[in-house]
Formats: sequence, structure tokens, C-alpha cells
Amino acid sequence: MSPIVKKKGEKFTLPGKYLLFILTILCTGMVLLTFNTNVFGGPLSAVAGYTVVPLQKGISVVGSWLSGRSEELAQIRVLLEENEKLKQQVDELTIENTKLQQDRYELTNLRELYALDMQYDEYEKTGAHIIARDAGNWFHSFVIDKGVKDGIAVDMNVMAGSGLVGRVVDVGPNWAKVKAIIADDSNVSAMVLSSADNMIVSGNLKLYASGVIEFGQLVDSEDVVVEGDVIVTSNISDKYLPGILIGYISTIEQDANNLTKSGYITPAVDFEHLEEVLVITKLKQTVDGE
Repeated sequence: MSPIVKKKGEKFTLPGKYLLFILTILCTGMVLLTFNTNVFGGPLSAVAGYTVVPLQKGISVVGSWLSGRSEELAQIRVLLEENEKLKQQVDELTIENTKLQQDRYELTNLRELYALDMQYDEYEKTGAHIIARDAGNWFHSFVIDKGVKDGIAVDMNVMAGSGLVGRVVDVGPNWAKVKAIIADDSNVSAMVLSSADNMIVSGNLKLYASGVIEFGQLVDSEDVVVEGDVIVTSNISDKYLPGILIGYISTIEQDANNLTKSGYITPAVDFEHLEEVLVITKLKQTVDGE
């Protein structure tokens, strides 16, 4: 084994194996010294009192601290596992709650459709889901999941909520396109339910941003029509079956010609949150021919 040679200008460093050997000898000596203090007494006991005992106390404190940290780490590990389980339970409960809310919402819609079906029980109907719609905030034009195979035809009337939605304007094997009465190019022959006075209800998407659509050409010579009156489809409509609820008059005013009146109607249907609809499977022309 070659001797340790210190070159000039270099710092002295003790190799790790020598340091470990010295520490081992020192610890062994301390143990022997501690064992022999009870045997030899005297000076050895005094030396032990100043060296070994403080070292033992330090080792004891460090051991206690390490033991405490170990227990804390074990508790933290347990808490982390419990926290992860709780997160999973929260996620599962959130998903379950969302499904329950969705089921409740769908049940509410189905109840409304059922009530609507009972209200117009003289017409045969079939339910359908909306599967697509044109761009915009409202369902002014949309596609349903029923078509020719289900007996759907162009001009069949469509209802939802509390009344009239629109009519079928195009149809395929298993789909159909519906144009709502709020669309800009929609016109419906309507009448005031209480007086049977006729009018034309016209769609207007800009107006519907305020929750209304417009009506005009109302002849009310006896001035009996007032705000809040119920508006339904009329008998003279060539595409819409009679007596289907459209909405309620919100404002009414005399036209400049002093012969007719016009104003705004609040639709009975919420055209922002449609999901399911009812399609009346009879056409107006068929009903008139019976």
C-alpha cells in the first residue's frame, strides 16, 4: 500500500475508507468505554460522563426525532391514500349527481310533452329528438331523428313545451328538418282565441332576442282584443292545424291606416332550450279532406 503523499500547494484530504475506519474505531471505543465505566469507575467514569453520556443523549434525541418523522411520514402516506379515495368518491358522486339532474330534466320535458299530447289528443303524434340545428342562439331551424321511415312528411306540424314550434320543411329516410315560427321567413295564419279575429304572425330573430315575435293585419273593429289574449293557429291556415297555441299578446297598437292593428306576441315555446318535440303525423290538407 503506497503512503499518502501530500504535494505542495494541495489541501489534505482523507480518503473515505480511512475516515470510515477511524469512525468505526472511535464508536467501538466509545461502546467499550461505556461498558467498562461500571467496572473500573474512577477516571473512566469521569471521562464517560463528559464524552459518552452526551453522545448517548444526542443519539437518543436523534433517534427519537427520526422515529417521530417516520411515524409522521407513515401518517401522511395514509392521509394521501385516503384523500385519493375521497377524490374518487367525489368524482363518482359528481357524475352520479349530473346524471340524476339530466334524468330529472328529461323527465320534466317528457311530462310537458305528455301534457301537450293529452291537450291535443285528437291528433296522432310521434316524439322525436333534436339532433342538429342551424347556427345561432335559438332553435329557428333544426333536424330531428325521425323521417320517412317513421311516417314523417313535409308540412307536418311540430310542437313542444306548451304549443307550436313550427313545421317540417324537408325530410329524409331517418331525419327531418323543421323551420320554427320564429324564423325570419316564417308566417302563420293565426287568430285571437277569445274573439276569433284573424291575424298574421311573422317570425323575427332580432325581435326574439327580446323574447317576442310580431303580428299584424289584425282586424279588431270592436276593440275587444287586449294584452294577454291567447293566440292560436287559425282555421284558414293552409299548412297549420287549427287551435294550436302560439303565444300571448304582449303589446298591441293601432296601425296608421286605422283599419288594422299590430303588435308583439310572447311565444308559448322556449326556443332556446328545445331537446324533444312532438310531430303531428297528419297534414292540414288531410284533415280538411276528411
